[in-house]
Parts: sequence; C-alpha cells; structure tokens
Amino acid sequence: MRCELHFGVIGAGFMGKAHALAIHSVGPVFGLDTRPVADMIATSSDASAERAAKRLGFARHTGDWRQLVSDPAIDVVTVCAPLPHREMVLEAIAHGKHVLCEKPLATNTAEAVEMQAAAEQAGVVCMVGLNYPKTPASQFARQLIAEGALGEIVSFRCVHVEDFLADPDLPIDWRMRRAEAGAAGALGDLGSHCIGMSQWLLGPIREVMAETRIVHAHRPDPDSGRRVAVENDDQAELLVRFENGVSGSLYVSRVGTGHKMGLSYEVIGTEGTIVFDQERLSEIQFYSRRDDARTQGFRRVPMGPAHPDYGDFCPAPGHGTGYNDTVTVEIRDLIAAITGERTALWPCFADAVQVHRVIDAALASVEAGRWAGVG
Repeated sequence: MRCELHFGVIGAGFMGKAHALAIHSVGPVFGLDTRPVADMIATSSDASAERAAKRLGFARHTGDWRQLVSDPAIDVVTVCAPLPHREMVLEAIAHGKHVLCEKPLATNTAEAVEMQAAAEQAGVVCMVGLNYPKTPASQFARQLIAEGALGEIVSFRCVHVEDFLADPDLPIDWRMRRAEAGAAGALGDLGSHCIGMSQWLLGPIREVMAETRIVHAHRPDPDSGRRVAVENDDQAELLVRFENGVSGSLYVSRVGTGHKMGLSYEVIGTEGTIVFDQERLSEIQFYSRRDDARTQGFRRVPMGPAHPDYGDFCPAPGHGTGYNDTVTVEIRDLIAAITGERTALWPCFADAVQVHRVIDAALASVEAGRWAGVG
C-alpha cells in the first residue's frame, strides 16, 4: 500500500515555488512508494496565500504560518520565508513535524544549535536547504575525489558571486539589516552555500583568515525616503585550512557585477583537477595526469545517465538538468530519511551548525585581524 506525506510550505516566493515544484515532481521522477502531497501553503495574508495555492497546486492555504505548523494533517514543514527562521522551525518541531528549512538556517550559531538540539530531542528529521551539491556534476566530482582520481588534494578554491545588489540605488531590505539577517551579509547568505559545498567535498574546515567589506555603505530606505546604513558585508574573502590539511580560499559577493549564479569551484590534486561552474551545471572540466601526454588537457565531461541521479530525470546524456531538479533531489533525500530508507542525511541541522561555526570564525577573524579556529 502506498503511503502519503503531507507537506506544508511557508512562503511562496522563489524558494517556495521551487519546493512546490519539487513536491509535485519527486514522486514521478524517482518512482517513490511514499507519495508527497502538496497540502497547505502559508504566506503573509489570506489573499496572497489563496493565490499561491491556486498557482502552485496546494489543496489548502492560510495567512498564518502558525496554523500550518500546528495542523495535525501536516507531516513535513518546509520553511521558505526570509530570515529569521528560528520561531517557525522551533514551532514546527514542537508539533512533531519534520522540517526542511532554507539556508542560512539561523541568524547566528546559538540559534542553529538550539534548533539542532530541539530536532534531536523531538526525534524528527530536519534538513537545511543547501541544494547545490545535489547536481549530478557535483555528486560526480565528490565521487572522483573519494576514488582518488585526483590523487592527494593540495588546493581548493570556491567562489560564489552574484550581482543582485550591485546597483547602489536598490532599496535596503532584510538581507542588509543585522536584526533580521544577522552580522553576516553576503557571508551568511551566499557564504553558507560556499562553505557547505566546501565541507561536503573536502570535510570540515579547521581555521579561517577573513576580510569583509561593505561596498555600498548606504542605500535608500523605502519607508523614510532617506539613505540609511547597510549593516552587514557585501563581500567576504576567506583563507581556509581544512582538517585534512588542505588549504584553500573562498570568495563571496552580492555585488559581483555581471555574475548571475557565479558558484564555482576548483579542486587541485597531485594527479588531476576538477573545475565546476554552476552556470554550466550539467558538466565538469576534468584533467588527469594519467592521460596520454599527446592528448593531455582539460576535457569537458557532460552529465548523463552514468552520473548520480541524472538518469531519473532524463535517459539521454548531454540534455542537462536544472536548478529545480536539485531541489527535487533534496526532497527525495528528505523523504528517504523520514521513511528510514536513508540513514545518513546531508545536510542535516548538524551540518548547518558547522556552517554557522565557520561563519562565526570568519567574523572573529575580521574583528581580530588574524586566523581564527572553528569552534
């Protein structure tokens, strides 16, 4: 007999829509025995929630997220609202719901630790939305590293640059206020993806040397009409040392003119190198010293059914997967953990806590002007 998991989604913006699409498609894509149901969506008002429910295919709607998390029919809550997430997540856990919360999980490490502890005490499955490693290309890159195709890893570089705040006349919003987003601006928003990807590929980061900068120090306030101070960083640069001895660098920016989804990384080993760019998310560049010297060089490897999860979406190589597919893989992993088909879930709330600890170390390094250990 097929069983169901009823999903409730908080938020109907970019990520709320991505989660809705994933909930509808994950069953057919992966042939799941457990059927996810798009049951309820919550937004900031009844009117907008009703529109979202019609557009995104939810059976019910509400203008109060508390009604959603307390509803006995809801099994899983996905939090797609802007920061802060703490109250929504803790309320959902208190009502025994499994949770998928978009990144960053919290505005600081203490909140993230509190959420992790609550999830463990309640015995519910909780996941954070670091979805970029779910691409077939990045999963394959991780396989190559684990198999030793690169030899000993000696260097790592990860960049996440976007230009959504490159215009200095864009109004200030929650992302740039410490009370809502926390002390880390681009470092928390884009940096969480960069740090998550880094630790997923190479393991824990041990220490950090960081520098941050507010490029556009003042922006228009839509309420007062005056220009007010931006309260957290527009860009951050980190030197990092991993527990395994690898050194590397991370750079994030929300004012990176010309870059739309500029998440990329390079992993260099003694026997080979991998280069990946999220704007070309269905391929990697791979170099191997073991190739014949006459044809040695970087080669483009397009993804296909031979690579992780690709074949469930498409039977033919080279056709590619997309951003929303990474969220579908994410929902598949969450469901597998809830049903007991998967014992190890990445990224769980414990992984989110580790990301926040690296962010804390970076902020401490900026303050002290020296290397800082990750707690």
